[in-house]
Amino acid sequence: MAAIETNGLTKSFGRLLAVSNLNLHVAKGTIFGFLGPNGSGKSTTVKLLTGLLKPDRGDASICGLSILSHPLEVKKKIGVLPEDLALFDAVTIWEHLMMAGAVHELGRKESERRAEQLLDFLDLSSTRNTYVDQASTGMRKKCALAMALIHNPQVLFLDEPFEGIDPVASRNIKDLLLLMADRGATIFITSHILEVVERLVQNFAIIVSGEIVCSQSVEETLRSGQTLEDLFFNYVGRRRTLETLEWVR
Repeated sequence: MAAIETNGLTKSFGRLLAVSNLNLHVAKGTIFGFLGPNGSGKSTTVKLLTGLLKPDRGDASICGLSILSHPLEVKKKIGVLPEDLALFDAVTIWEHLMMAGAVHELGRKESERRAEQLLDFLDLSSTRNTYVDQASTGMRKKCALAMALIHNPQVLFLDEPFEGIDPVASRNIKDLLLLMADRGATIFITSHILEVVERLVQNFAIIVSGEIVCSQSVEETLRSGQTLEDLFFNYVGRRRTLETLEWVR
């Protein structure tokens, strides 16, 4: 059974076709990269799969459950690091984790135990009482990640998880994601940092203007003599030449 499967998933915003007839199959226990340029439909796809948007057509399943027929059951199985983080300015990092634990019906003691471990792992212990509006970009990102992890989800959606994160935390997060996948969790990552994706994911798809233009394994890409960056540029567009900016020193 696929951990994530989409069938003709489609979403428009007025005349803009953001996601068009999307068909994906993501196997359980894998780390999957979902790549594309800005405005290609990556974040819209994540919002569709996690129930933040309703598709115009098509359906998707998470762990065999339809996102349309079983939305609450799906939400219990997933963790989400969204594009906009969805945090509250006047709430502390610790309070965010307690709130996430309660939403996922963890007992108070278990929420506290897991929160302590996550804060330590993400180097947030000393800033647990910091209000989000006073936190750095990296602290906010790690807080949102901890909230996505606290209930030990079967499927984890990460929208640009390494953006704004320092190198040490990035390395620790990569190790954690590899461990989770090895233990059977499925990780769905969108990222513009192609070098990181290439070292982390097993399979990937490239989306352009709402449509999948390439879907294959990293192993297959490297075996063909290309890097993921090479393949990305082949599909997404050319590099800009600098001759027109002759005034730049």
